[in-house]
Amino acid sequence: MSASQPLILIVDDDDALRRAVATTVSDLGLRAAEAADGVQALDWLVAHRADAVLLDLRMPGLDGLEVLRRIRALPAPPPVAVITAVPTGENTIEAMRLGAADHLAKPVGRAALAALLARMLPRAADAPRTARAPLAREGELVGVSAAMREVHKSIGLLADSDATVLLLGETGTGKEVVARAIHRHGSRAAKPFVPVNCAAIPGELLESLLFGHQRGAFTGAVADRTGSFRDAQGGTLFLDEIGDMEAGMQAKLLRVLQERVVTPLGGRPVPVDVRVIAATHRDLAAAVRAGTFREDLFYRIGVVPVQLPPLRDRLADIVPLAEHVLALEGRDRRLGADAAARLLRHAWPGNVRELVNAIKRAVTLTHRQVLTATDFDFLDVTPANGAEAAGVDWLAGTLPDAVARLETAMLRRALDTARGNRAQAAELLGIRRQLLYDKLDRYGIRGASAE
Repeated sequence: MSASQPLILIVDDDDALRRAVATTVSDLGLRAAEAADGVQALDWLVAHRADAVLLDLRMPGLDGLEVLRRIRALPAPPPVAVITAVPTGENTIEAMRLGAADHLAKPVGRAALAALLARMLPRAADAPRTARAPLAREGELVGVSAAMREVHKSIGLLADSDATVLLLGETGTGKEVVARAIHRHGSRAAKPFVPVNCAAIPGELLESLLFGHQRGAFTGAVADRTGSFRDAQGGTLFLDEIGDMEAGMQAKLLRVLQERVVTPLGGRPVPVDVRVIAATHRDLAAAVRAGTFREDLFYRIGVVPVQLPPLRDRLADIVPLAEHVLALEGRDRRLGADAAARLLRHAWPGNVRELVNAIKRAVTLTHRQVLTATDFDFLDVTPANGAEAAGVDWLAGTLPDAVARLETAMLRRALDTARGNRAQAAELLGIRRQLLYDKLDRYGIRGASAE
């Protein structure tokens, strides 16, 4: 193989897996080098040049995040993709914040690896990001589904930026949790995070709440008020349900965002240094067309939009979220298999907020250590996520039976999303096209185009 071909350094303490990845890299026409741990990788990079690095997360000695931090501190660091068998929201966010090109879950198929390297290699000469020590853990943004992993990656990329972020999603999808994660993982973490619900405050009071007022500025103003903008000085102001803000306040907010100066009622202008994250469950583009939301404000707050998926599109997250809430309750409770099945069969129109309330309700109304399906009889069992029949029990029968039910639902959903295109469906599922064909034949699923 030509020495001019890009060289990929593979860092993994699993010898068999590392060699398998090296073989795939070579099959793709690239050169491969191997390191069995983080120290070997760093020593190798001192003496050689890699065009990209594939980095395991859990290794003896230096873990993957520490190795990533040190690689990114090199004078001309190569792009690094973290690949782990145990992806979590926290390690995904931290990897992306430290400058990882991507964060993937093992196993990574040939097509996905080829696509990853294609994305990484053109960026080999990118300037390094300045790495910082990791922040103290203040709670976990739970989610292992592909949809939430994309949200985790966005949080990591946005954390150190001052760009205004617009969080979009249905009510109950966790927009404030994501806003707090962006703040917690960013450079403003030591400063205040101030949330304001724009829908819960009457319009005549919102101006005073946001911008402050001087004593005597209006009837009832018996003391000075700094306002949320100044309360969040140096930190983050979270404007929830901004789509419900009245037109007059929209104009005043736009001016503050443009000039970074607030004028308290009855007072003088005061400069502010605040990062703004806004959120709404409404379709703001439609509101702009209807004339109920200012177009200039829409573009000002929507510099970086992030769409949060509804819980019905996060099948893999339902049980982990439920177990997380149980752990927070601190009563040593756990879910029985039939209870988990009942949760998976519910459509969750209220999203994560509904799930949290359902778990708390079940815990309050029973003293059993193991929650059962009967503890969730208040939930309907309308199937979501591609289940075809009401009353389907995801966990009934043998393990192969349960796997078959889940695979069938996921195959049908991927084909629906891809409009019958098998190649696109295979990509959505993260599997090889031939494996998709085999599973379609096994389960007798028809009506999909080959390309």
